Amino acid sequence: MLYMIRLQPSFFITEARSAQFTPTRKMEALLYQFTLLSDLALQDKSFDPSNIEDLMKLFEIEAYKSWAAMEQEQRKEVEEAETELQQAEDYLDSVLESAMDEFRRFEAELENRSKAELKSLVETGENARKMGNLMEKAATVASKRYMEAALNSATASMKSAWKGLSSKKVHPS
Repeated sequence: MLYMIRLQPSFFITEARSAQFTPTRKMEALLYQFTLLSDLALQDKSFDPSNIEDLMKLFEIEAYKSWAAMEQEQRKEVEEAETELQQAEDYLDSVLESAMDEFRRFEAELENRSKAELKSLVETGENARKMGNLMEKAATVASKRYMEAALNSATASMKSAWKGLSSKKVHPS
């Protein structure tokens, strides 16, 4: 046989409204109260249905509170996610900016090296051209002197030969 303790419905309503209950505990207390009131309604013919209506209003209020709390928590999580996303974007921007700075420094250094190497090659080419011009002039001068020396030698040989013909002496060479 089932014995039931009769408690006033206001006892459970007060307990469910208590600040020490978390939303889950409040819903559990309301469900427990609903079970007790349902059993009471089945056993007692003089049961007042307004007690269940009050309980249903508490269910509705608690559902709205839970929904609002969940929505607030979701907003908080969205804000946290947006904050973390912004931090990640800021970090990515800073990493990309530092990589671009490094690339610009590398590019400038490479350009400076290239300019220095080009300048060195131009100077080497200019020096080689000048040396080539000097060698050409030296070769021209040397060939002119060689030709003058050969011409002078031939002229001296011819003069000597003419002298020998005119003196009737023949040079032994």
